[in-house]
Amino acid sequence: MRRHLLVWELAGVVFTVMAGALLHFVFEWSGGSPLAAAFSAVNESTWEHMKLLFFPMFLFSAVQAGFLGRTYPNILAVRAVSTLVGVILIPVLFYTYTGVLGYHVMWADIAVFALAALMAFMLDFRLLRRGRFADGWQQVLGLIVLWGLAFAFVYCTFRPPQLALWQDPITMTRGIP
Repeated sequence: MRRHLLVWELAGVVFTVMAGALLHFVFEWSGGSPLAAAFSAVNESTWEHMKLLFFPMFLFSAVQAGFLGRTYPNILAVRAVSTLVGVILIPVLFYTYTGVLGYHVMWADIAVFALAALMAFMLDFRLLRRGRFADGWQQVLGLIVLWGLAFAFVYCTFRPPQLALWQDPITMTRGIP
C-alpha cells in the first residue's frame, strides 16, 4: 500500500511541475482569454506563480481523491494542508534567495517551483500514511480551504490587491495587463 501511495505522490509532483510550466504560457497562447486568465499566469508576479502550483495540485487532488478516497479517507484535509504549504513555500523560498543574492535567476525560480511541489507532496505522503486529519469535520474544512484558495486565486487575478506579492517585477503592474 505504501508503494502504491508513493507512486501516486510522485506522479503528483511530475504532473504539478509539468502542468504548472505549461500554465505559465496558456494566457499568452490564448490571446489573453479571461477563461485562461482564471487558472494560468497573467504576469510574472509571485502570486501568479503560486497559482501555477495551486491549480495543478487542485486538479490532481480531484483525480487522486476519486481513486484513493476510500483507502485514505483523510485525503481532502491532508491535501489542503500540503497545498497550503506548497503555495506558501514559493514566496518564502523566492524572497529568501532573492533577498540574499539581490536579484533572481530563472533556473533558481524554476527550482523554487519544483522544490515547493516536491515538498508539498512529501508532506502529503507523510500525513496520508500516518492517517493524520481523519475526522469528518477536518475533511469538510479541507474541502472549504481548497475551494477557498481556488476562489482567491481567480478573484485576485481580476481584482489584485495593491500589494507587492501581486506586482509584476517587470511591468510593475498587477493582475491582467
